[in-house]
Amino acid sequence: MKMKIQTLGILGGGQLGRMSALAAARLGINTIILCPEKGCPASLISTNFICADYEDKQALQELSDQCDVITYEFENIPLKTIEFLQKSKPVYPDHRLLEISQNRLKEKQFLNDIGIKTAPWAPCYKPEDIKVTLEKWQTQKCIIKTTRFGYDGKGQVFHRDNSNIMESWNSLETDEAVIEGVMDFDYEISVIVARDIKGTVKTYPIGINEHKNHILWKTTAPANIGEKIQSSASKLAYKVAEEIELVGVLTLELFVMKDGSLIANEIAPRTHNSGHWTIEACHASQFENHVRAVCGLPLGSTDAFAKAEMINLVGDDVNDIPMYLEQDNAHIHLYGKTESRKGRKMGHVTLIKKF
Repeated sequence: MKMKIQTLGILGGGQLGRMSALAAARLGINTIILCPEKGCPASLISTNFICADYEDKQALQELSDQCDVITYEFENIPLKTIEFLQKSKPVYPDHRLLEISQNRLKEKQFLNDIGIKTAPWAPCYKPEDIKVTLEKWQTQKCIIKTTRFGYDGKGQVFHRDNSNIMESWNSLETDEAVIEGVMDFDYEISVIVARDIKGTVKTYPIGINEHKNHILWKTTAPANIGEKIQSSASKLAYKVAEEIELVGVLTLELFVMKDGSLIANEIAPRTHNSGHWTIEACHASQFENHVRAVCGLPLGSTDAFAKAEMINLVGDDVNDIPMYLEQDNAHIHLYGKTESRKGRKMGHVTLIKKF
């Protein structure tokens, strides 16, 4: 039988693109990375690499001419880039999901509109909005976030005292933000869901997330959280995937409150750091199923066959590699980044245990 080799274009060259390209290679699918950074992690293992800005139409056309389908590995790709590419090639997930996830105000409104609860929130365009909102909520505490380009604790401030409203507002350096109520939650979980072109939906076992300095440090999966919470969380992720007619993988982060109720934190329109454990512990990883979905292939099994503990190597944590090399159950992933900086994800380690 003669096999047709597909070529997948990926916008973005970080570690998520790198792991997607590795998953594609296992399926006999070539990858072309477009990214403005030379030597980016994904470029080191892809079939081809285009070093260009995401708004360079000549480079985008070159990418389109060389591939069959296009995806992206992070959500800060300009919408007009996706719209330009969609004129000639399929892009998954499409611009609708990207538009929702790029703006926290739109994201929260979308979640509420489809019946998914979030923390109390309000738009913020000037310092006075903070005062008015907190007076309405009868509190002086809130989290203020920029609506765009926030991740790993960037673009947000924990506001504790109304005497410091100007200080909180000015620290964000923005003209559009969202005010969120402070939630006394028990723990955070991630639900990763895959949906293919035919509408088949599968969710992965849920992971519990732990953070250090606002950056994900550890995910433990499958989470020991009880059948009711697992079922409810999976249904919420399924609902999001169906509402936006997802093709690919997305992640829904949820707060589990002390009474067991669920509050949505945010949507990631892509594979996610909290799903790295699926590479070693599931029949088909989140990266493989993302590639399968966008390339028109049927989804693989999302079942886990082992327990996993995924630990991020952030900054100087990468110096712990010799310790992990001595552990038989440790699976080490380094992203090819040559410079270790504070807060920079250099790699991860997944520790596997049998059920």
